[in-house]
Amino acid sequence: MARVLSLCRRLAASPRFDAAILVVIVLNAVVLGAETYDSLVDEHGDTLHALNDAFLAIFVVELLIRIAACWPRPGEFFKSGWNVFDFVVIVGSFVPGLRENATLLRLLRLGRIVRAVRLLPDLRVLVAAVGRSIPGVASLAVMTLLLIYLYGMVGWVIFQDHDPANFENVGQSMVTMFVLLTLENLPTYIEKGQELSDWTLLFYISYVLVASFLVFNLFIGIVINSMEEARAIEHRRDREAASLTADPMDDLRADVEVKIDELRSALDDLHSQLKRKR
Repeated sequence: MARVLSLCRRLAASPRFDAAILVVIVLNAVVLGAETYDSLVDEHGDTLHALNDAFLAIFVVELLIRIAACWPRPGEFFKSGWNVFDFVVIVGSFVPGLRENATLLRLLRLGRIVRAVRLLPDLRVLVAAVGRSIPGVASLAVMTLLLIYLYGMVGWVIFQDHDPANFENVGQSMVTMFVLLTLENLPTYIEKGQELSDWTLLFYISYVLVASFLVFNLFIGIVINSMEEARAIEHRRDREAASLTADPMDDLRADVEVKIDELRSALDDLHSQLKRKR
């Protein structure tokens, strides 16, 4: 039993094992795509179903290996959100009510493809960054909505008679302002505004500078900050996982990464102190 558990731990920590599972996930995606072609289903339907069952069997074995790798504390497996997602997607395929529902079964099979995110560290960081950026992006969306409303009202006051197609009411004005966030047809709007007055340039230029350039740069800043936070969290998890293994190289790698983080923090503090002295 001890040998089996030791083998499971080595497999769960092996990059080759992850690469093999990733290949299986890609093949599963190819089979799922093939099932969307009626001609292929008519000719090779049984083969495609058999392949899906084979992929599911492999995923079940993988799940058991990863749970066994956490023995004698299998609860550690469920502390990771990605592990919980894997468990739900794989075990859900055996729920009687879901297996008879073709739509739900296809969604579960698609969930297996999403599992590739867990096996690709950089992609995992991106997904985590998206999740961490949601609060900041939501606040930015509220601010953008207020700007669109304010400029929509001003645009309605200025252009309601001159350009009723785009500024007939506040709702249409907001739609026009939203489209202008992408700078779509901006020269056309400016040209039409100048027919009324050259002062309308201030309206469009200020909107482009504030609502377009500023908002998009703030959005990029939020995403970059979330990326840094997600990468730091990922590094911390890797160090924690390395500390649980018996490989001395993992411990050495974790110590080096800790020292690097400490050096980065010290350099940031030094940079802040130099800026204050200036």
